[in-house]
Amino acid sequence: MRGCCCINCWKILYCPTISNVANEHPVIYAQTPLGVTSIMNKQLQSFLVLVVVLLRSVSNGNAAGFALIEQSASGIGNAFAGAAATAEDASTIFFNPAGMTYLPDNQLVLAGHAIRSDIEFNNYASHTSPLTGGKALLGGNGGDAGDWAYIPNVYFSKAVHPKIKLGIGLNVPFGLKTNYDNGWIGRYQALKSDLKTININPSIAYKVNDWLSLGLGFSAMWMQAELTNSVDFGTLLGASQKRDGQAELKGENWSWGWNLGAIFQVTQATRVGLSYRSQIHQNLEGNVTFTGVPRPLLPLFSTGPITAQIATPDNVSASIFHQMNEDWDVMADLTWTHWSTFKDLTPIRTSGLVLSNTPEHWNDAFRVSIGASYHLNETVKFRSGFAYDESPAPNEYRTPRIPDGDRYWLSIGANYKLSKETSFDFGYTHIFVNSSSIYKTTDVSVPSLRDTVSGSYSNSIDILSVQYTQSF
Repeated sequence: MRGCCCINCWKILYCPTISNVANEHPVIYAQTPLGVTSIMNKQLQSFLVLVVVLLRSVSNGNAAGFALIEQSASGIGNAFAGAAATAEDASTIFFNPAGMTYLPDNQLVLAGHAIRSDIEFNNYASHTSPLTGGKALLGGNGGDAGDWAYIPNVYFSKAVHPKIKLGIGLNVPFGLKTNYDNGWIGRYQALKSDLKTININPSIAYKVNDWLSLGLGFSAMWMQAELTNSVDFGTLLGASQKRDGQAELKGENWSWGWNLGAIFQVTQATRVGLSYRSQIHQNLEGNVTFTGVPRPLLPLFSTGPITAQIATPDNVSASIFHQMNEDWDVMADLTWTHWSTFKDLTPIRTSGLVLSNTPEHWNDAFRVSIGASYHLNETVKFRSGFAYDESPAPNEYRTPRIPDGDRYWLSIGANYKLSKETSFDFGYTHIFVNSSSIYKTTDVSVPSLRDTVSGSYSNSIDILSVQYTQSF
């Protein structure tokens, strides 16, 4: 799991330089690329439309960085070790589209993940701006800022030639959700942070020969951010922390990207997978709304439309899958994510006026995983896995909206075949998150509003996944 770069770009949403809020920006709907739907019958097309509607209302979990790897329940049992090489079912459309050449002629995968994050803040010495006396920030520790999140995956692949497969995936590749108690110490920096995405990913795979398969996919991704925080209007009126208001921002956009992959069948028992997923550049458009503004401050806190350019990072994965014998499979994966492209965030008004420039300076990060599967018999298979997921956020740039830390995955799972064509997968993961420190001063243009949140975080995450696979 990974948190949201776009969150920090809205820290200025209570900056007095903001003016005029527009009506809610209309949702922009993407069309499935021409030709993809021709591989599906009318019933499946109607079903996918319904799934898109359901995805629009899904809630997202927070994660290391802001990328979500929970793209199948079959993979979660192995902590997604070998994801670019396993090619066990149609979820390979996301991890490596070349893997479709290893699937039956037609296959449908439906998966869902229930994610429970626990996020606890411990205050050290959070204080107001030195210009207001550097007084202690009032309030509690925010309660449990984590929450339940539900993430679905849908994949369909179809053979159109003995060597060619077409497929489409619907998934949630990025997300964040944190929600603190009203009145907590860090309320001026964060209350609610909710990032949602939907990715529509048509793909094609070609089997070049017995040892090489290639795959290519395209993505239409929708992103929406909803962010709130309190505003210390009292400080501007000479009564620090005694008259709070609130700022809320919503923004969204559709954009495009691509992914490709290759699988090498090194031996009959061993295959190696390589995959790449591109950056997707989003230009979020939205509105900021202020409530509880004292009358004397209304001219300074009038409302207005804003935009922010956000780029999801590209990544490269290398995986290996090896069948040791009839009973045991082993697999491993190394994924590099190009987080260093996330250097700063610069939200602007539609007039072109820069509202703020928030430095981020994230680091590139690696994810390493290993796993094993045991075939009890022809019907039941057990899985296990371990992963280390490196946080890209440096300590000096950590924020209450993304209280991130390095993560360690322990995963188990099972596959049960009802028949040759039908199977169910179940998976469970507990993620241990390293405790992390925070010393964050609010990024605003008004010096008297620059409060500092100082403390540490203790986090953990649990994931329960289930998947239905139907071949036909």
